[in-house]
This record gives sequence, structure tokens and C-alpha cells, in this order.
Amino acid sequence: MDAQPLRAQTFKALHERDRAFVIPNPWDAGSAKMLASLGFEALATTSAGFAFSLGRPDAEGALSREDTLGNVRAIVGASELPVAVDLENGFSDSPEGCAQTLRQAAACGAVGGSIEDATGRADDPIYDFKLAVERIEASVAAVRQLPFPFVLTARAENLLHGRQDLPDTIRRLQAYAEAGADVLYAPGLRSAEEIIAVVRAVAPKPVNVLMSGGLKLTVAQLSELGVKRISVGSALARAAYGAFYQAAQEIRDHGSFDFADQALPFGQINQLFKG
Repeated sequence: MDAQPLRAQTFKALHERDRAFVIPNPWDAGSAKMLASLGFEALATTSAGFAFSLGRPDAEGALSREDTLGNVRAIVGASELPVAVDLENGFSDSPEGCAQTLRQAAACGAVGGSIEDATGRADDPIYDFKLAVERIEASVAAVRQLPFPFVLTARAENLLHGRQDLPDTIRRLQAYAEAGADVLYAPGLRSAEEIIAVVRAVAPKPVNVLMSGGLKLTVAQLSELGVKRISVGSALARAAYGAFYQAAQEIRDHGSFDFADQALPFGQINQLFKG
């Protein structure tokens, strides 16, 4: 079997297991190689982490579709793991635009991808319900035409944009599930109770939960709640940049270099990137 269909089958099967799996979020080829070396089973890109690596902000239209697809190619080529792509709002308001973005992501080697219902506009941050559903319907139609099982994740973004409306978030997720999305995802859930409500509302479809910020649950606990997939969004990128920033502050403020004691040895990291 060719590499991409095999990765696709592997990725699909991960969502069908009884327990949850962690899908960490690299932002470039180097971070993807590091995660693969640690034994993770799949990877998902982070638009925020990638934007930061380019010196740009997240979620303000700072990344183009071409930027993102180029990064997808690099991450897909960095390991043999299945890769799902953070495609933001599909880089388009229209259903067909979302479909086209997904087809292009698959052509770059991705075997999964997410489409969110956030517009990217501060004055009107969430797409109208009807249009949001039509965008997922078109996305589903596009990926079903591929010669392998592409895992489509539909994201409801209310909770990240000041709309603390769990009932509407669940209503949207249920509609996206009915439209054919393979995985449902509402970043910003704040408690085990909210997670359970989402899992039950879209069952038997698998749910992705973002473990970043204030939500403090383990993989085992999330599995018990019925979660199938766990991502960390920009958290790993922020951890890496945080260590870099603190090291630079130490040099500037104290004239010392103690941070180097915590750095990966040169030989270890150099050997890792030889693979």
C-alpha cells in the first residue's frame, strides 16, 4: 500500500480504539521529528505555533493558505506518522473554498484536517449557523472523493471568542456530526462536566479535547470521560518559545548562562535530526 493510504488507515483506526490517544502539535519539521522520536502515533499541526515561528500573530489572517500548505509538506516529510492539519477557517468564507483547501491539504500528504466556524473577523467572529453547516457539508463531500479515508474534524469556536454558550456549541457540533464530520472539537471546554456533555451529545462520533490552559485532566481521566483524541494546540510551541525567552532574559538581566544546563545536549539533538 502507498504511504498516504496506509497513514490514512492508521489514523482512522486510532479514533476507533477504546482509549484516547494524544495527538501533539508540531509547528515545523524539526518539532515533528522530535515528537515522532518520542513514540507518538500521529501529529496535528498548529496554526498558532507556525505563525509564531514566522514572527506573526495567530488568528488574524496572518497565515495564507500557501504558507500553511508549505508547512504541511515539510511536516509530512519529517516522519512516517499520519498528519492532520489545522486549516483554520479553510482560508475561505465559502463552502467551496473550504472544500478546495481540503483537497489541496490532502495533495500535500495530509490524512486529516480541521475546519472551524470562526470567521477571523473581530466584529463578527462566528459564521451564521446555516453557512457553518454548509461549509462542513461541502468539506465532507470533498474528502469523501479522496481515494483514502481522510479524517475531517469540525470545530465549534464559540468558547474561544467570548461566546460562553455551551448549548449553541453543542447544537453546532451535532449539526456538523449530522453533516458527516468524522471528529467533533470545541476548543475551550472548561470542565469534565462540559466534556461529558459534548461527548454524549455527538456520540458515537469521536471528540477531540484541547488540553491547554486551565483544564487540568490526565489522559486516563479524559479516556474515562469518553474522549477519543487529545491535542495541545500551541502549548508545546509556547513552552519552547517560553524557555527561549527566559534564557535570553537571564543573559540580559543577569549576565549568566545557567539556562544552558537545561538545554538538550548538542550530540543528542543533532543525532535526532540525522534520521
